[in-house]
Amino acid sequence: MAIKSKTDSKQTAMNISESRHVPFAVVEAYKAIRTNLTFLLATSETKVFGITSPEAGEGKSTTSVNMAIAFSQLGDKVLLIDADMRKSSIHKKLKIENNAGLSNVLAGFNNYSEVITHINDTFDVITAGQVPPNPSELLGSARFKELVETVGREYSYVIIDTPPMDVVTDALVIAPHTAGLVLVVKDHVTPTDAINRAIEAAKFANINILGAVMNAANPKSGRGYGYRKYGYRKYGYRKYSYSKYGYGYGSAPTLKQTEQSETPNQQ
Repeated sequence: MAIKSKTDSKQTAMNISESRHVPFAVVEAYKAIRTNLTFLLATSETKVFGITSPEAGEGKSTTSVNMAIAFSQLGDKVLLIDADMRKSSIHKKLKIENNAGLSNVLAGFNNYSEVITHINDTFDVITAGQVPPNPSELLGSARFKELVETVGREYSYVIIDTPPMDVVTDALVIAPHTAGLVLVVKDHVTPTDAINRAIEAAKFANINILGAVMNAANPKSGRGYGYRKYGYRKYGYRKYSYSKYGYGYGSAPTLKQTEQSETPNQQ
């Protein structure tokens, strides 16, 4: 297998739990989300899942990277795929090359093994690759289905970063090949009707919503979202600095756990 290595690094992503610069709440929140997802996926036929958001700018790609890191800390092999080919960002967050990636594989120019970037022994990445003229068609192709089935057998967990649901239908095209979607929303930013539209679209397409993660949450705000009924516990977080453990990305964190809702909150 031809694997690209991450350049200008120690060839390993530092374990966030080992960094004294990362707040304890951040580490524990991602571990808690990881634990809940592990239980949710335990009875699933596949350990492939997607991460999306109702709208753009809600932190889904940051969540995708962080969750890939969190799962890789279990010692199992994890693959992160950037399927947001129109506006890719995973390569920027991890500071790796994006000369060839998912689009090149789906177009038949490369084998998937040729575009894998090796971050460390348990964390691999397939970047989005060159921007294609027909992302939705590529994601709906037999090649994509075959790719997901293949990497699903080779990796313990596969995380797919998908485009926002309000922009294109790519997330719904990808989801049938996964165990379901994790929905990322942003407190006091994501409109409730956008969340409802995303959930209804998933319902209509018979897509499983595994849960929801609230970004930049303030547990004292009292704001409620209807999506809570789909969730495991929700944890608010802000983007934290990858520079604290070798990625040079983000800003200082503030993370608080939100209250678990026993019944759906209506707004």
